[in-house]
This record gives sequence, C-alpha cells and structure tokens, in this order.
Amino acid sequence: MFVSRGLVVGFTVALAGLALSGCGTRLNKAPVEDRGTSSSAPSSSTQPGVVVGAPIKPLPGAENAGKPGYYTVKPGDTLIRIGLESGQSWKDIARWNNLDNANLIEVGQVLRVAPLVAASQAVASDSGVVTRPVTSSSITPAAPASTPAPAASAAKPATSAASGPVVAVAPATPAAPAAAAEDDMAFIWPAPGSLIAGFDEARNKGYDIAGKAGDPVLAAADGRVVYAGAGLRGYGNLVILKHNNTFLTAYAHNQTLLVKEDQAVRKGQKIAEMGSTDADRVKLHFEIRRQGKPVDPSRYLPPR
Repeated sequence: MFVSRGLVVGFTVALAGLALSGCGTRLNKAPVEDRGTSSSAPSSSTQPGVVVGAPIKPLPGAENAGKPGYYTVKPGDTLIRIGLESGQSWKDIARWNNLDNANLIEVGQVLRVAPLVAASQAVASDSGVVTRPVTSSSITPAAPASTPAPAASAAKPATSAASGPVVAVAPATPAAPAAAAEDDMAFIWPAPGSLIAGFDEARNKGYDIAGKAGDPVLAAADGRVVYAGAGLRGYGNLVILKHNNTFLTAYAHNQTLLVKEDQAVRKGQKIAEMGSTDADRVKLHFEIRRQGKPVDPSRYLPPR
C-alpha cells in the first residue's frame, strides 16, 4: 500500500509534540506563595499555581520597632555585632529575647538590647536605697544654711531627723559621683607599639597599633570577657571586654586568644597575643565604645 511521504512526516511531528507535552508537565515550577495580606482578588484573575491571600506572619518583636532599647536586625547582622554596636554581651541579648539558637535571627526582627527599666528599678528597691520619691516638700522643713541654729536646738531634732523624710535624701547623694565615675574610666594602652592608624568614625573606629606577632595584648581596664572568638567579619580573632554599663573595649586581629567568655580580667592582664588574622599586617586594632558607639581613644588613654 502506498503511503505518502507527507502523511508520514505529519504523523511523526504529532508524536513528537505529544512526547514534549508529557515532559513539560513534570518540569513545572513549584507553586509560588503570594505573602500579601489581601484575599479579595478573585481567583480567576490569578495565574495557575499561585496561592493568594496568605497573611504575612509578623516577625518577633515587630511591635517594639523604633522604641528605645530595641534594635531592628539588618542584612549581614550577627548577634555578636549587635552586641558590639549596642554595648551589650551577645549572651545577654540572647537571654533577653529567649533565643534558643543565637544564629537564627531574621532581617527585620526586633531585639531587646537593653535591660528592662522595671527590672533595674526593682533591684534598687530591694536594696533599700530607694524607698520613696524625694519631693520638694520633704526638704522644706530643713533649716537654711545661712541661718545657724542654736546648739541646743540642733541636738533636739536629731531623733526626728533619723526617722523623717531626710533619710530618703541621704542615699541619693552618692549616685551622682557613681555615675560620673562610670564615665571617667582610666584606661591604659593595650600594647606598647607605635600608632599606625588613628581614629576615624567613618573608616577606622579605633586605633591600629603596630607590633610583632606574639607581642602581648593587655586589658585596658578591669572588666569581663563578653566575647572571645573569630565570628565577626573584619576583626579576626577578637576579644571584647565589658567594663561597666557604659564602656566596652575591643581587641582585634590577634594571633592567639588567652581568655574565655565570662572570665573576669584585671587592668594590664595579658588577654591575647598580637597577630594578623583578617588583616593585611601584624597589628592590634583597639576600640573603645561608649554605650556601643565607637569613641576616639585619645579622650580616655594617657598621653605617651
């Protein structure tokens, strides 16, 4: 039987088309989820395989965005960097935010990076230092300094003064010197080498100090180790010390770390050995941070 060449070719093309159609079904992409909040769009206007109307789940802490004491996570952030930028221990931040895994933070997540004010007030109340607010009326009965009282009358109200409102005033006087002392740190130079790069808030957030590999790196003041490791890009082997509620110091590019996290250190103690990790040469990069913000070390280091 004679079969035309055109009929054979047409049949072959039809079979090939069916085969390609079957393969194309298996190669479809997975359905795309639209995370928009609107569910009013009719289903007929959507593309096949697209799910609409799924509400966006708010990130943890979103209700606190922009509030004092809170930080919104940015791309590239780690808990260690957030701790350095906020002047806190990364472990404290993890604890305050109930983070089971400190490596699992999301861009846009809002973290608490300061102790709760209510907690600090409770501690002060429990210590007995703050018993009740001091008002101007509680100070009014006191005699003016310009009018000396007779010796006899001065002795007479002594018993009432012991139980009167003046008691609330007395503990408040040491608070001001204590706050001033916290801001008046006596740091020492962490290494004896020459200064090869000074402070520049935009380009160099501290001092770069020259030295040889293995030279001692010293704690600039008494403190506690809040980080020791190499988890912060650009700093190499890094030690961070917390000195009080105001100051942190950072010591970067070390060859060897000689302290561990949560360890107490004394001023002048050897905490590391100088190196060149994550740096172009052997040097110590040293930062002083006041409430997380880098400050010029020349304001706090002695001249030399």
